[in-house]
Amino acid sequence: MPCHETKYCQRCNGPFECKVGNISQCQCNGIELAPEARQEIAASYSECLCRQCLLNIQQEVLNKARKEKFLRLFSFFRSR
Repeated sequence: MPCHETKYCQRCNGPFECKVGNISQCQCNGIELAPEARQEIAASYSECLCRQCLLNIQQEVLNKARKEKFLRLFSFFRSR
């Protein structure tokens, strides 16, 4: 197994160095994704994504959850 290789992100097509042989030094190490983000990634991609895309997806999932919560609250107060 190679220590590292250049891969291209399936989401943005940007190059990044994957360190599958040393995960503690890989660009994705330390990113803790919400379960919803993991599900979205698993459903949409079959290969690694770059760190920025992982962080962007995480933020998009969090923003979506916040928006849904706000809309539920708005709907609740509006119906009163």
